Amino acid sequence: MSETLLAFKAGRAFRRPGTNFVDPSPEKGAISLTNGDDGLLHFTWKNRTNGQVEEDLILFPSDASFVKVSQATSGRVYVLKFSSSDQRHFFWLQDASSARDEEFVNNVNGLLDDPEYTLEWGTPQASTSAQGSSSTQPAFQATPEQLASLEALLRSAGAQTRAQAPPSDYSLTDILTPANLSPLFTSHPELIPTLFPHLPPDLPVPPSAEVLRQIINSPQFRAAVASFDQALRTGLLGGLVRGLGLPEEAGLGIGPFLAAIQAQADRERERGGDSMETD
Repeated sequence: MSETLLAFKAGRAFRRPGTNFVDPSPEKGAISLTNGDDGLLHFTWKNRTNGQVEEDLILFPSDASFVKVSQATSGRVYVLKFSSSDQRHFFWLQDASSARDEEFVNNVNGLLDDPEYTLEWGTPQASTSAQGSSSTQPAFQATPEQLASLEALLRSAGAQTRAQAPPSDYSLTDILTPANLSPLFTSHPELIPTLFPHLPPDLPVPPSAEVLRQIINSPQFRAAVASFDQALRTGLLGGLVRGLGLPEEAGLGIGPFLAAIQAQADRERERGGDSMETD
């Protein structure tokens, strides 16, 4: 089974014949880097409108780089180029904010250099080169079980902060922090057994607030949340969230995902209130 290592929104761009001008194409798309079933690193571009993978490039370590096109007027155009050939593939980043462009590009180049590279989010570029692939944090795979685990945490956190929806530029890493989650396990111990079925089955101790605190403070948890956040931003998780009883549009972004979880929690709360009144 292929494993998605990194995904983010990006459209394609094309060089005008006989010139050095590059024109962005308006189609909505997403770039994904995956470990394929063949054991090789694949760089794919998927059309987010029709769901079709229209480019699938097999990459070998240190043969390709993802570089900004400084001459582009938009400033968000990048070229995937190869040292072993004259191939050039142009893309433009489509995330609503450009604030994380550098993170995406650093992570792309890290994986192009070494498929075992550990993704880095919110850290200076200098630290990424120092840490490299020395860590063994796993890349996030959006399975229904992992989605259910994060959904349960989000619903628990959301129950404590219902005043207003988070701004559109919030990320899951802003919400699922140890500071936000740790108090839940003390004030609501009934949450603990509901979360453990979604956690790794080989935990060495019984369910406890302390075990959950260790998990949410681990680098692996932070990496999983950051990668899931990026997967949601690509709008490519629509089919998977149906397994949680959420509408498909909940997988099309962070805002829709949080709104769908809140709506589901409200419905369950209302049903619980009705059943209590009729018992």
